[in-house]
Amino acid sequence: MNQQGVHPESGAGTPDAAARPDTAGGASKGEGTRAREQGNDVRARENDHHESEGAHVPENTPPDHGPGADDDPHAEAVEGDEPLLPARVHRPSDLMRLLVGLLAIVVLLAIAAFAHGTTSGLEQDINKGTGQAPDLLIKIAGLASSIAILLVPVAFAIERLIKRDGLRIADGVLAAVLAHGVTLATDLWVARAAPDSIQQALTQPSPGDIHALTDPVHGYLAPVIAYMTAVGMSRRPRWRAVLWMVLLLDAFSMLVTGYTTPFSIILTVLIGWTIAYGTLYAVGSPNVRPTGQTLMAGLRHVGFHPVSAAREEAAESENGDRGRRYFVTLEDGPPLDVTVVDREQQAQGFFYRAWRNLTLRGFATRSSLQSLRQALEQEALLAYAAIAAGANAPKLIATSELGPDAVMLVYEHSGGRMLDSLADTEITDELLRNTWHQVQALQSRRIAHRRLAGDAILVDRSGRVILTELRGGEIAAGELLLRMDVAQLVTTLGLRVGAERAVASAVGVLGPDAVADCLPMLQPIALTRSTRATLRRLARERAQREREAVLEASRQAKQARLEEAAETSEPALENSGKKTVRAEQRAERRAMDEALDEAREEDLLTQIRHEVLRIRPQAPVEPARLERVRPRTLISFIAGAIGGYYLLTQLTHIEFGTLFAQAQWGWVLAAVAFSALSYVAAAMALLGFVPERVPFLRTAAAQVAGSFVKIVAPAAVGGVALNTRFLQRAGVRAGLAVASVGASQLFGLGCHILMLLSFGYLTGTEKTPSLSPSRTVIAGLLTVAVLVLVVTSVPFLRKFVVTRVRSLFAGVVPRMLDVLQRPQKLVTGIGGMLLLTACFVMCLDASVRAFGNGTASLSIASVAVVFLAGNALGSAAPTPGGVGAVEASLTLGLIAFGLPKEVAAPAVLLYRLLTLWLPVLPGWLAFNHLTRKGAL
Repeated sequence: MNQQGVHPESGAGTPDAAARPDTAGGASKGEGTRAREQGNDVRARENDHHESEGAHVPENTPPDHGPGADDDPHAEAVEGDEPLLPARVHRPSDLMRLLVGLLAIVVLLAIAAFAHGTTSGLEQDINKGTGQAPDLLIKIAGLASSIAILLVPVAFAIERLIKRDGLRIADGVLAAVLAHGVTLATDLWVARAAPDSIQQALTQPSPGDIHALTDPVHGYLAPVIAYMTAVGMSRRPRWRAVLWMVLLLDAFSMLVTGYTTPFSIILTVLIGWTIAYGTLYAVGSPNVRPTGQTLMAGLRHVGFHPVSAAREEAAESENGDRGRRYFVTLEDGPPLDVTVVDREQQAQGFFYRAWRNLTLRGFATRSSLQSLRQALEQEALLAYAAIAAGANAPKLIATSELGPDAVMLVYEHSGGRMLDSLADTEITDELLRNTWHQVQALQSRRIAHRRLAGDAILVDRSGRVILTELRGGEIAAGELLLRMDVAQLVTTLGLRVGAERAVASAVGVLGPDAVADCLPMLQPIALTRSTRATLRRLARERAQREREAVLEASRQAKQARLEEAAETSEPALENSGKKTVRAEQRAERRAMDEALDEAREEDLLTQIRHEVLRIRPQAPVEPARLERVRPRTLISFIAGAIGGYYLLTQLTHIEFGTLFAQAQWGWVLAAVAFSALSYVAAAMALLGFVPERVPFLRTAAAQVAGSFVKIVAPAAVGGVALNTRFLQRAGVRAGLAVASVGASQLFGLGCHILMLLSFGYLTGTEKTPSLSPSRTVIAGLLTVAVLVLVVTSVPFLRKFVVTRVRSLFAGVVPRMLDVLQRPQKLVTGIGGMLLLTACFVMCLDASVRAFGNGTASLSIASVAVVFLAGNALGSAAPTPGGVGAVEASLTLGLIAFGLPKEVAAPAVLLYRLLTLWLPVLPGWLAFNHLTRKGAL
């Protein structure tokens, strides 16, 4: 860890310092040298101190930051330095309140729109109850509230300006202006465009003019609420109580006199509150973090006599709430390590923790919402518990609050270096064993650390290991949490010394059984954020090395073939014929496969598993399920819900009984036949790109099994994985199987795009005698051209595409060249692709004709365009089988081409029933049959 600072004189009195310096104070009289320890080194630094009149306090620093900051007579004798803090910060809590406010506004408008009877009854009850209030009381309340609603905010602004807190007032004024603008826009929307039910809930006839309506939102009340929220009156209870009393009195008087409605008052409050937090998050809140001066005053308040303080730069913690670290020297004692935690740092990492709490099971997460008091108590408890367990941990000697927004924890200084900063040669076996002994001491008392990364392990000069970062730990931890600690530490050490040494050191201290029990937790989701990032970086480096090895092998094979051709006479080369060419290509593929096998490396987690299994062959290896819900599942659920909602809205006005009674069942049977024929076409499309002999019937059965797989995986993923697995089981080598499926997918993509453009062209010329292309085709071509120009002009995108294309040519393209040399295979593949598309198009067309009654139908070209576009969207959708995306795109496409909604919706349902849902049961049977036969 490095110490960073500026000489005390360099910030005093300068404009930059006045903006927002985070300095520990001014300068003391005299001249001298002070020693400062950092890590296990003792370094001396000379400071020249000159005369100054006192410590500089930033203008926007609240006066109540810390205890005794203004009364300490020794405040001028404090020296210290640290980096500047930002003048403003964007709080995640403000964003959360903004989103909650927007959601509340949407819910309120929805209730007003769909529960008209309830809102009308509520208004009548309130008007009946308030109508009994005395007129004199109503007039006095209205007059007092009208005056106070303007005087109270002005008085508070004057009080804040006197205390030099003008930034908050500026924020409040900005929020008030924006709130007033939003109220005007809302009034205009309600008067001209809102549904009648919303207008009736927010307005009523004005008492002064029955032909006029009251304002939906109060143009002065919402700005006042936005102002009082933005200036932060929640921390000043007296002002807050007075202003809320005035607001309630004003709302009551307006409600009684009939100038507003209950929903109008609620909407006004929500708009003011939401605009205030939106403004605070957009422009940032004034930074109220305690300065170094406040820290020094706080240390004196708890009995210490600090001389200097320096901010320590440290790596980002797992959740961003690590706190600021200070190295503090004392007048009469050893130095201290002080950690300061404020509300801003406590909020950092909130969304990450919330996402982890949503997706992971409870035992694998910790609370995403934690107050400063809870954070202070948890860290103090863990510090005392770790030392009581016999582990080496920083000794906590004092705690204190630094005003309402920060706390500090004072530790004895622990000189040392983090494990991450040690050279590989310095990490000895003895150091590894000492680290495991500390973890063993914690686990003996059921204490889980939860953050055993390289920055949480400190090594002092004597080699003693100290465990830090205990704030995220847990006492009375369950067995799974303790195993997660072992998995995390063995991974952390494995990243530095390799899997073999890391596992050996763990087994030497904890024993083989304890290490073997951690294998189910050895998965990326159970590791810290920084460890996962390191593993991903290593995976990218391995993949790059493998690609380079394959490309180098291909280049050497081609070079060898050219040299051999140069040595061979031309007549001999002509007589060799196709057999020699095929042999050379097979040799090239074999060289590429051998190079890939040699370059392939196991990832660290796999290496650790193998090392543990070598010691304990019977160890459990099945990963424990830590995720409550997978991100893909969550996205699929949301997308499916949107698609289902859309379909329900389309089906509400359709009478299915009458529709099915009038359906033409001959076309329904034709659609069934085309759906069944598509599996034969799919088998042809796959086998056409596989030079090896694979049974046709078994391949067709595999395509039927794909109907079951599509339900549990996205459409573009399940079929690829199943076909690759099937070819491997059929005797095709792994690399060639992947290349064959990739070649099929690549050729299918090209055919798909070509057919989409062709049918789009024909559709555009159907109603015109000329053969000019449609505007859609022209727009599509121009869009593709622009995308190509953008990709080629941006270096990052160009490198990304070139890398992927090179790897594609290294695997898929040679496979396609093999197919091109076999015309029969090529015809089978192309014919299968075309037949597959034709089957689906004809199935959709038959579904349309089944409900069109001979009057509502589209041309084959139009149906083909709709199918090709909908299929492309379904392949890109993350939902299994493209559920939701395909239905919505097909229905919209058919309606866009002129088909009535009453025919398009049931036609799409019939098509999806025949191609997705009904084949699930045969697909499940085929999947189980092929699995029993060893074909999958």
